[in-house]
Amino acid sequence: MATPERRAVSRLQRPGRGPKGSRACLGSLDDLECKDTQELAPGELAMLRKAQEFFQTCDAGGKGFIARSDMQRLREELPLSLEDLEDVFDALDADGNGFLTPEEFTTGFSHFFFSQNKPSQEDASEQAAQLQEEKVYQSRGEEDLGDMGEDEEAQFQMLMDKLGAQKVLEDESDVKQLWLQLKKDEPHLLSNFEDFLTRIFSQLQEAHEEKNELECALRKKIAAYDEEIQHLYEEMEQQIKSEKEQFLLKDTERFQARSRELEQKLVSKEQELEQLIQKQRRLEGQCIALHNDKHETKAENTKLKLTNQELARELERTSRELQDAQQQLESLQQEACKLHQEKEMEVYRVTESLQREKSGLLKQLDFLRWVSAWCVLTARPRRLGMEGPV
Repeated sequence: MATPERRAVSRLQRPGRGPKGSRACLGSLDDLECKDTQELAPGELAMLRKAQEFFQTCDAGGKGFIARSDMQRLREELPLSLEDLEDVFDALDADGNGFLTPEEFTTGFSHFFFSQNKPSQEDASEQAAQLQEEKVYQSRGEEDLGDMGEDEEAQFQMLMDKLGAQKVLEDESDVKQLWLQLKKDEPHLLSNFEDFLTRIFSQLQEAHEEKNELECALRKKIAAYDEEIQHLYEEMEQQIKSEKEQFLLKDTERFQARSRELEQKLVSKEQELEQLIQKQRRLEGQCIALHNDKHETKAENTKLKLTNQELARELERTSRELQDAQQQLESLQQEACKLHQEKEMEVYRVTESLQREKSGLLKQLDFLRWVSAWCVLTARPRRLGMEGPV
């Protein structure tokens, strides 16, 4: 069963089309690895394999080459931005055709990585060498101190006592280690080293004495300065005291005038206070009267409340009676309305009967008028006939 790496390599063996349309036959990455295995170190070989994996990641479509846009797939694999990946592509694209073959990508990527990491490896090796030298030097110093005999210890102690190192140095271990190293490795330089220590310690002692002298001078100056400050302080106190007395003398008259003015103001304030006391008494009397009025008003309010309660009960009783009267009035109004309607009906009937009687009487009157007219007409010829013969 083929592994994913073998499947990716077989996919890379398929031909792809270059930028000019020509198809280039790409060799197997395993063949490229076999060619360089004999010349590469194990670290470089691992980096070459990693570069091949990156190429397979970029060439997801199996074209056999990598374009500039394919480098974006390495953002998840490498901590680089898009601009950094484009810069890497430009650095690997030596011929400038805009495409990278497997050989260009793997070899260029490996060289690029090792060129970036080589300075850091050299620095690490230098630091390791320095640490090793320091450890060796410390171990040799400890061995020298361990192998130091009593005679050498006494000799070194006599030298330190002679130079007065106890007054200058707090820790003599470094000087002792250097003295033993010179005595063991280069004894001819030991006298020069002791002369050097003599000059150094003499200069240090002179500096120490000069320091003591300067400290004494400084203490004297501080004492003189304190005396001068004390003298100035006493003079200032005396001046302040005299000025204070003069100020008190000058201020006495103003104080007396001010006291008289304050006495007058006090008298006026006492008068105002007396007036205020009288006003307060009047107000207290008014308050007492108002308090009494308040009690009377409270009693009257109680009476009014009782009266209001009685009136409310009376009003409630009156309202009930009024409601009963309204109900009776409504019933009477209904009865009156019925009587009025009946009366109107009776009047209407009487009116109709009267109108019928009137019409009958009018007819009779008309008949009587006609009869009377006929009688008159019939009676006239008779009267004329009776008058003629006469």
